Amino acid sequence: MTDRTPPNTGSAARRRHLIIFARFPIAGGGKRRLAKGVGAAHAVRFQRVRVRHLTARLAHDPRWTTWIAATPDFSGPWVGGLAVFFQGRGDLGQRMTRMAKAVPAGDIVMIGSDIPGIRPDDIARAFASLGGHRAVFGPASDGGYWLVGLKGTPARKLPFDRVRWSSAHTLADTIANVTAASTGPVAIARLRTLDDIDEPADLAADPDWARLIRPR
Repeated sequence: MTDRTPPNTGSAARRRHLIIFARFPIAGGGKRRLAKGVGAAHAVRFQRVRVRHLTARLAHDPRWTTWIAATPDFSGPWVGGLAVFFQGRGDLGQRMTRMAKAVPAGDIVMIGSDIPGIRPDDIARAFASLGGHRAVFGPASDGGYWLVGLKGTPARKLPFDRVRWSSAHTLADTIANVTAASTGPVAIARLRTLDDIDEPADLAADPDWARLIRPR
């Protein structure tokens, strides 16, 4: 982790942790399918500006504290004023578990950085759902999810073992793990469906795309 201090210090923010998973924008460092269709330079610009827009929209909201879960390790510089954890090795579930345990105790919400439709209201609704639910998910149309929120971590067992990542079973497997870890009924909330940007055809869902590809 970097030695930056989390920006939000209010009591509510200290108990609510938004973790944004982000890959440092560098050619060949991700979004390969997108780069194949629109070119490496545009794909890198997409990553860089998408992280900038997302953090500007969400990171300094006083209702939660925002952290960057960064990959690759020791990359940077990242957006200013935010605490940065490095994801480390392992599959997505191992890295999510590591990041959830790295932040102070409280409710957590984790999202990716390449979903253009995320709004502050989505994050606020996720945290509010954790008042009466064990977990909250933002489903994706491919069977995965763009958001996962968990109540009171890291005290509870985290539900990311033996999940079939990047498949039509990802959401169902994670929900099954949440249920299996409980001795009684489990209340799980769902948000609206959103999708990330992987393929050139997905860019139609991003209203900022025309602006993102302008030369800088």
